[in-house]
Amino acid sequence: MNHWLSIVLAYLLGSIPVGYLLVRYVFVPGEDIRHYGSGATGATNVSRLAGLKGAAWTYVFDVLKGTFAVLVAGWLTQGEPRWMAAASVAAIIGHIFPVWIGFRGGKGVATGLGAYLVLSPAAVVSALLVWGLVVYWKRYVSLGSIVAAASLPFFVLIWESAVWPRPGQQMAPLLVATLVGCGLVIAAHHENIKRLLSGVEDKMGERDVPGIRSRQ
Repeated sequence: MNHWLSIVLAYLLGSIPVGYLLVRYVFVPGEDIRHYGSGATGATNVSRLAGLKGAAWTYVFDVLKGTFAVLVAGWLTQGEPRWMAAASVAAIIGHIFPVWIGFRGGKGVATGLGAYLVLSPAAVVSALLVWGLVVYWKRYVSLGSIVAAASLPFFVLIWESAVWPRPGQQMAPLLVATLVGCGLVIAAHHENIKRLLSGVEDKMGERDVPGIRSRQ
């Protein structure tokens, strides 16, 4: 019973629409972040309406959602790797498809980061370095997130299989969860990918003005 409860709780934690709540009730009262920019509820889109402070708070809480989802799963299942790994995916799904606001949320990047930070911190740090280099070079946060997500499974293999080998019963669930979770994150960026290919993607630091609606 506790095993499935851990998955449900992970999804519900991931579903908490932090960016939506912060914009609507704290930074720009009455505004719906889903009507601006990319329409996502994550930190990058929040920054376009609520600035760096709003983005920072959104990012921190979105990361914590993923972290707590995996930690709670570990507590409920006595640290079983399969269920902790499954909880990471459930939290990402919750963030992308939040039950509280009509299943329209963010891209899962920060929540996935928080979840995998518990499961493989060295791999996450490596992927963050990749993200930083790409964003610094191209100034596209979305591109950095896509490339970092694509690189994370490879870093998991390097750190958890080659550098600090894990037993097979631990490694397999972690690798599968990383592949699925990062695949979801990349899929959630499908509109960003189209805009990147078309050369119309917003670059880092560009903001929207309340009252002027952007892409839906």
